[in-house]
Amino acid sequence: MRQAKKHAESNLVVKVAYKKAVKSIKKEIETNGAEIKEKLRLAQQKLDKAAKKGIIKKNTAARTLSRLSK
Repeated sequence: MRQAKKHAESNLVVKVAYKKAVKSIKKEIETNGAEIKEKLRLAQQKLDKAAKKGIIKKNTAARTLSRLSK
């Protein structure tokens, strides 16, 4: 049970990180900010890490990134 709690906390940190990155780039796109490429790169890193750790599926990460890149 303790191990499950530890994994859940670790997963939550990664999940929050990629969600913040996605929200950040969506906001940057809406305002036509100058840092779009940098934030897209950061979001890609966070999504790939979440997919690698099994927090989200690989295809979900790819789909999200594809939609952000349009």
